[in-house]
Amino acid sequence: MKYLVWSLPITVAAAAFTYWLSTSASSDVGSASRAESYDIEEGALLYAENCASCHGAGLEGQPEWRTPGADGRLPAPPHDETGHTWHHPDSLLFDYTKLGGAALLARQGVEFDSGMPGFADVLTDQQIHNILAFIRSTWPDRIREVQAARTEADEQRGEN
Repeated sequence: MKYLVWSLPITVAAAAFTYWLSTSASSDVGSASRAESYDIEEGALLYAENCASCHGAGLEGQPEWRTPGADGRLPAPPHDETGHTWHHPDSLLFDYTKLGGAALLARQGVEFDSGMPGFADVLTDQQIHNILAFIRSTWPDRIREVQAARTEADEQRGEN
């Protein structure tokens, strides 16, 4: 019973956060949100070095990734087709990776530490693009098409 008392507010907050991410405009990191070309092989190596420790070598994420831990944070989600990465446009994925969850959300007026660190001091913009291209390359065609349509709609709205 004690678990239910504190887990409900955390679950509601996590759901609101996920909804907000799926519908919000990206930050103004902007100018670097698109790359002219991608190196998927480099992206795979960089993913292994910088992302796999949390998101899994096979992009599978951490166990129980939809259930907040004792600290209120959600575990790292999968980046394969079973996760929600593909629900977001490229610009948001780039900004979230570059700035980290807390910094990106703070720019939107939301105080929440998702646990995702920023990689601006570790990876170049091109390296971030290459990692994201690698992740996209693992998705089935239909999911890539849906995510590409979301990215195109985001760009047409000028939210980037």
